[in-house]
Amino acid sequence: MDAIILQILNGLDKGGAYALIALGLTLIFGTLGVVNFAHGALFMLGAFCAVAFSMVLSISERVRDESVTFFEAYKEVPYLEIWFGETGRTILDWSVPLSMLLAIPFMLLVGLAMERGLIRYFYKRSHAEQILVTFGLAIVLQEIVKHYFGANPIPMTAPPAFAGSADVGQWFGIPGLSYPMWRIIYFLFSLAVIGAVFAFLQLTTFGMVVRAGMADRETVGLLGINIGRKFSIVFGLAAVVAGLAGVMYTPILSPNYHLGMDFLVLSFVVVVVGGMGSLGGAVVAGFLLGILQSFSSMTEIKDIVPGIDQIIIYLVAVVVLLVRPRGLMGRKGVMEA
Repeated sequence: MDAIILQILNGLDKGGAYALIALGLTLIFGTLGVVNFAHGALFMLGAFCAVAFSMVLSISERVRDESVTFFEAYKEVPYLEIWFGETGRTILDWSVPLSMLLAIPFMLLVGLAMERGLIRYFYKRSHAEQILVTFGLAIVLQEIVKHYFGANPIPMTAPPAFAGSADVGQWFGIPGLSYPMWRIIYFLFSLAVIGAVFAFLQLTTFGMVVRAGMADRETVGLLGINIGRKFSIVFGLAAVVAGLAGVMYTPILSPNYHLGMDFLVLSFVVVVVGGMGSLGGAVVAGFLLGILQSFSSMTEIKDIVPGIDQIIIYLVAVVVLLVRPRGLMGRKGVMEA
């Protein structure tokens, strides 16, 4: 029983990352009709926002170590700690969640620059051309990150308050069952972001116009609404969602320049399984495939079918598309448009 609960929790936090990336992919495809293969790179850029923010906060000065009295010894002390003492130390400890303050405006600007500078010229092109150009953009972005941050993963730590394990056994009446606290935080964070995106689309006038534009762009345009500008903002918001997902994932998986490509392929499969253009389908498929992948990584399962954890998502995608060609919650005519 405890193994089943742990695999479900594993699947939920991994599924949260899939769902957040797939949500952005679906928003962009549903509004602009663009298959954006650079979306995984936005997840990676968000992760490196956290890295860059932490590096800036950690800029230090070489000072004498007063604890060593036999000879002159020196140590590096961050300026933040020199200037603000314990408060500065606390800011350093919480650098990952605080880096969202940098990631939100940065990712919004990156998203708008991508859409205005490149993507908008490919609205009327075929999906194959869109995939080629956005895939090339993703390669360029990851090579830029590799140049400035190197090829090796950069470890990031969760705030001390969430660095340990939570006694989840108390919740289910199973003594001794624990789970990393930051992974639980990530799952709750993904639910909060998904809820905020759906509330924004369902409860605001801007969101209602966007949803109407997703259903019938030409009719909304005939009403005198500049739907193109609103869709550009949606592209920026999708970039912010991907970036925030990357920021919060850094204590779980150390960022490297290839991080976005690793998640992009799986998230694109999630979008196809959920149904192209279906926001609800992307979220459901993200969590569903995350849990399936988690269970397939159990030793007992891999002893029966070696390597099943590497291919389970693709097998499910094949079965779903054979039974339901438009995905679990896809709408008729989306891919045909």
